[in-house]
Amino acid sequence: MKSILLSSALIALLAFSGCSTKEPAIDTTDDSAQTATDTLTESIPEDVMTVDADGFSGVDSSEMTMSGIERKMQSVTFDFDKFDIRPDMQENVDGNVKLVNSDAQEYTIKLEGNCDEWGSDEYNYALGLKRANTVKTEMIQNGVDAGRITMVSYGESNPVCTDKTDACWGENRRVDFKLLP
Repeated sequence: MKSILLSSALIALLAFSGCSTKEPAIDTTDDSAQTATDTLTESIPEDVMTVDADGFSGVDSSEMTMSGIERKMQSVTFDFDKFDIRPDMQENVDGNVKLVNSDAQEYTIKLEGNCDEWGSDEYNYALGLKRANTVKTEMIQNGVDAGRITMVSYGESNPVCTDKTDACWGENRRVDFKLLP
């Protein structure tokens, strides 16, 4: 009997306390949008802020150099079941070394080894690491500090193309270059 009375009292209390029926007040003045913009821009140092021809302010491109440099870096592709750098890929390695030694001096370079879908997972992870190591060795020979280079192998788990063609598989046999702060 006590439990029925207690339960009834609890249900009645919840029913009467219910949710509020008031609508939230929304400030429709333009000042609130400007205040939000001011708050966001206060956290960016003044020497980084720029104003373009239309009067819009933004972040200076020098703060975006990491992603900009990464976009300039070119992957190195490999032949089937190989981890030596092909002569036609030497230009990609040399160009990336120049970027790393000039524009990206303050960043760490991550070499990501990748493979096509042929072979076992274990074999492809090992082959991806061998490909990354070959590129690392070449970069060190061209003056990049070994302490700035890290490697990872994704095996076949990071394809850029999923078609079942020789050209697509060739795109997946690669080493990608990423920058780390």
